[in-house]
Amino acid sequence: MADTLPIKRRVPLSRLTSLRLGGDAEYLVSASSAKLAVEALDFAAKRQMPVTILGGGSNVVIADEGIAGLVIVMRQRGRSERQTGAQLFVNVAAGESWDELVRWSVQRGLGGIECLAGIPGTVGAAPVQNIGAYGQELSSVVDSVIAYDRSTHTSVKLDAAACGFAYRSSCFKAQPDRYLILRVNLMLQRDAAPTLAYAELAREVAERVGAAPTLAQVRRVVLELRGNKGMLLGDQGQGFKSVGSFFTNPVVTRANALAVEQAARAAGVLAPQETMPRWPVADGRCKLSAGWLIERAGLARGLTQGRVGISPKHALSLIHHGGGDTRSLIQLARHVQYRVARRFDIWLEAEPCMLGFPSPPLAPPAEGYASGVGSGSASLPSP
Repeated sequence: MADTLPIKRRVPLSRLTSLRLGGDAEYLVSASSAKLAVEALDFAAKRQMPVTILGGGSNVVIADEGIAGLVIVMRQRGRSERQTGAQLFVNVAAGESWDELVRWSVQRGLGGIECLAGIPGTVGAAPVQNIGAYGQELSSVVDSVIAYDRSTHTSVKLDAAACGFAYRSSCFKAQPDRYLILRVNLMLQRDAAPTLAYAELAREVAERVGAAPTLAQVRRVVLELRGNKGMLLGDQGQGFKSVGSFFTNPVVTRANALAVEQAARAAGVLAPQETMPRWPVADGRCKLSAGWLIERAGLARGLTQGRVGISPKHALSLIHHGGGDTRSLIQLARHVQYRVARRFDIWLEAEPCMLGFPSPPLAPPAEGYASGVGSGSASLPSP
């Protein structure tokens, strides 16, 4: 089988990621079909090699030392459709571009993912993070995911409940060595009105478009908003590389949110007439703005440390100016985490997947912060 697999050795991974950072893959296979991907898994299993799955490389941070074992890059293409009433079920191969799928759906008048425009990466990677933006989440339109279960060596069909979707998480993220996503089945709505649940988007659409906006108009506004925040990868003239949002927005109890607000007022970074941004979530907790916390912790947009820094457009985006290394980016990210923890007793969690590291490089300290909320940041050592 090894003779038939297009295996390459010592492949630089930096050119396959949006950050343009990281070392080499020990071995790499570009899988243009599900069959080839499964054969690559079997090849690695027989040789007891670790396996890493890579999609578009837009939400990963790769260690300078690279990745040992076999890296499988998912390149499968293809899409099929099945209509049931007002719903169109779309079966999409893992290697398809997510943003291209959104563009296609909007052109067809299919609602459900128009607010997820501009998110880079592949369709197969989307369920891992349960991608979401501007009031929509992937989990709301997933019918099922077809995956290869490496523990049983069989293909399985997981419905939305079995995918274990949560905020920027899923069973695929929780068990990275178990499933290889092959295809994703989505439920899209014909002739649906666009989703305008997110206040910023609704306001911008009202100002730019007016009443009764189309799906295409909402998608265009989303792309403009993302562009203004430096969250569109490949923007011309941007001059830096990123993974978009580097940290997730903390989800905390209402009591925690109140404590953060009080800490901000005590530190003089929240005026008496100001309100700290927060959004209710379904379980009664609150989602806070990680970008707001970073800036109010004293870290300004445009901050530069060597060849890495904070985006001049959005504090939530850590950037690479070129010629740097992953170690420097991790040091900056750790610095951000500690500054926010010291001021607000909140530990920011990294959103991108960390690949090739012997241990999680941005995990919270051994004591406290296990769920993103600390219990006394004054004892934190220097980062």
